[in-house]
Amino acid sequence: MAVAFLNLLAASAISSTDGAVLGACLALAVATLLFIFYIQPDASDLAPHRSKLDQLMERRDTIYDNLRDLRFEFRSGKYSEGDYNAMRVSIENEAAGVLTEIERVTESQVRRARGVRAVETERGER
Repeated sequence: MAVAFLNLLAASAISSTDGAVLGACLALAVATLLFIFYIQPDASDLAPHRSKLDQLMERRDTIYDNLRDLRFEFRSGKYSEGDYNAMRVSIENEAAGVLTEIERVTESQVRRARGVRAVETERGER
């Protein structure tokens, strides 16, 4: 097929600029077809997206790890007591905010689930 295309190009009176544009279009078309039909999706593309609760729980675990590391570094003498207390209070405040957000998200999910059950119960009674 490529030989026939080249023979057609040579036989016709297509200028070199037109041939280059035509060749670039053909290469783009081939690359597009290869991408569509032969590139396999990555496993991470098929993974489900994390919910807000999952993200908050991961953040909570990270904060707890940071607090544990801070306590270890203070005990090993890396920080003064004033610096340790200031950083600890900051991390604990951040943890409290994340825990409050987790509670808010879980309560809204529970309310939503109860609301669905209440509607199903009303439909069943009719």
